[in-house]
Amino acid sequence: MKAMILRAFGGPDSFELRDVPKPVPRAGQVLVRVHATSINPLDFQVRRGDYADLVPLPAITGHDVSGVVEEVGPGVTAFAPGDEVWYTPQIFDGPGSYAEYHVADESIIGKKPPSLSHLEAASLTLVGGTVWEALTVRAALRVGESILIHGGAGGVGHVAIQVAKAIGARVFTTVREANFEFARSMGADVVIDYEKEDYVDAINRETDGHGVDVVFDTIGGNTLSRSPDALAQLGRVVSIVDIAQPQNLVQAWGKNASYHFVFTRQNRGKLDELSTLIARGQLRPHVGAVYSLADIALAHARLESPNNGLQGKIAIAVEPSLLP
Repeated sequence: MKAMILRAFGGPDSFELRDVPKPVPRAGQVLVRVHATSINPLDFQVRRGDYADLVPLPAITGHDVSGVVEEVGPGVTAFAPGDEVWYTPQIFDGPGSYAEYHVADESIIGKKPPSLSHLEAASLTLVGGTVWEALTVRAALRVGESILIHGGAGGVGHVAIQVAKAIGARVFTTVREANFEFARSMGADVVIDYEKEDYVDAINRETDGHGVDVVFDTIGGNTLSRSPDALAQLGRVVSIVDIAQPQNLVQAWGKNASYHFVFTRQNRGKLDELSTLIARGQLRPHVGAVYSLADIALAHARLESPNNGLQGKIAIAVEPSLLP
């Protein structure tokens, strides 16, 4: 099979397309022909060496799969050849999804929602699971509460807006002015141009000084230390961003705030919950660009660019017929 191999840690040109042996499923495992995958910030963090101790080289990386079951190992009962499936491979535990075939444990695989294309499904597994855990499990967002989602036009942010609306929350989000309509189309109630206005001032104005119940941090920087200024009493901050250094959280004490740090865990349950929202018409991933497996370096370079003009996710068409 063809696979994109990470030869060394570094820039986007660190990948090389090679022919490698097709994996064989063991007991409890499923062999999937990968039709599509996608690019996440985690992917370029792995590539540049942020987790070098956890990724032996050479490596097949990638963290999203949408495809079709080709073969099942002994003991597999939930799937059969021909089933359309989606999942996130176990992170830092075996080969990833930048390949024509992938093997995974039955327990982390879900049935692909029939209304989604493979490109759409592959754009949702990692970010969707992350958002579900962040908002429903860790933040415990409830009907009638309010949430500030940073980066609402991004791969994670546009999914978070939809999930928060499905829960029944009032949604504030920060985006560039060019992405106002996109964020509103995802369901945002109030959009804040972070280039022209301080989000703390905007939140306090829009909530009459009450603040929001939850802040969802997808951008890092000083978000952890500034979030208490926009939080209501007993508010929650959920971050999916690596923290480079300790930050002053003294303001959080006065708000009785709680902080949660999320590194998503793989399981079928979260995929099934997302499938329910999709079936109800409350969630749909937005694919902003599509590249081929051979052009993963270009996809990485674009996602890393601060002014990439993207809305939603970059999908990778491993199956060439899916290319636009």
